[in-house]
Amino acid sequence: MRDRIRRLARLGSRLRGPADGAAAAARVAIPDPVAARVAGAAAALDRRFPAVSLALRNLSRQRLRAGLAALGIVIGVFAVVALGMLGTALQTAATEELGGLGNQVIVSPAAESGEETLDGRDLAAVERAAAGRGTVIPLKSTGGTVSGGGDQTVAQVYGTTNPRPLFGDAPGVPDYHRQGALVGADVAGALDLRVGSQVTIESTTYRVVAVLSPQSSITPLRADSAVILPPDEFAADGPSQVVVQADSGADADAVAREVRDRLNARERRVSVFSLTSVLDQITEFFALLNGFLLAVAGVSLVVAGVSIFNVMLMTVSERRGEIGVLRAVGIHRDQVLRTLLVEATLLGVAGGVVGVVFGTAGVVLVALNTDLPLDAVLVPTNALVALGAFAFGATVALVGGLYPAYRAAWEPPVESLRG
Repeated sequence: MRDRIRRLARLGSRLRGPADGAAAAARVAIPDPVAARVAGAAAALDRRFPAVSLALRNLSRQRLRAGLAALGIVIGVFAVVALGMLGTALQTAATEELGGLGNQVIVSPAAESGEETLDGRDLAAVERAAAGRGTVIPLKSTGGTVSGGGDQTVAQVYGTTNPRPLFGDAPGVPDYHRQGALVGADVAGALDLRVGSQVTIESTTYRVVAVLSPQSSITPLRADSAVILPPDEFAADGPSQVVVQADSGADADAVAREVRDRLNARERRVSVFSLTSVLDQITEFFALLNGFLLAVAGVSLVVAGVSIFNVMLMTVSERRGEIGVLRAVGIHRDQVLRTLLVEATLLGVAGGVVGVVFGTAGVVLVALNTDLPLDAVLVPTNALVALGAFAFGATVALVGGLYPAYRAAWEPPVESLRG
């Protein structure tokens, strides 16, 4: 018992002041240069942060219990990082995939107007509304049977002189479409068409001047199963619809509102179709989903905090006599409180770091082995998710150790020694 008191008194002196004598003894006992540097670093840690040094020693004496407590933090932080990053990545990928859809406004004759095409007044109103906000593309459209290479298929036939903004800039797509046919990827595949082939649409034969690239984004215009002709090939005088390729979703909203105000003020002349509001609802859904996933993962962190609370409470109960001796030899209760809180914080920090690393690596592996774009994972928002999960894990561990530390520090030394 006397030897134990002497050892605890020496630990107390380390908490109150430097430990130059112990560091010198360590340098003499370990002549190896690497070990000497380690001992020097340990001595410096004793001098500058005695509470951290003592907390590390206490945790090293209970490796299994400390490891299990830290494992709870690892699992909780891993769950928060993995689910939070996956939710953000899915939201980012969906927004990028549907972004082009939200930037399009399609204006067509309203059913109650009795018209099948838009007139010059309608087109002028759309152009004024879209000025400085996007590109206006008048379109004529119809359905038809397309044949070529001995086969035939059904396709949507569009007529426009400006196909690039809507159908991409594949090789051969002209800036101004005057002659020939542009065929979508599905039509070209079904009829085995290539540049220079002949394609027949409703008894009229055209030369294929370009094959469109496969459609990569969602849009109301079915480019893959379409054939684009010059508008003069259609019998109708005016366009059957006008597509505004806006510069942004906000511009698309503004164009849609202004077109309605200009053309539908007295009577409903046109139908204005915009999916920006649908995109907003999709974004809101993913935000709610991400919040739900984070809440579920946060429960595991709270459970880990309860585990740390239990571990610290048991540790304090087992070390009541040791804490009483420290108090009896002059260690202030604030130093005891600080040491015990550092122990809990170290568990949270260690578990948080490991959980963040494993969680990030897991999400990256998912992206590499699935269709989830890696760019959607490596976004600044996910860095905030990782930092937030780490901070949450460390805070939960600190809160879990607060009551046991307070209880041990404020217990009278005589009562601790009796325990």
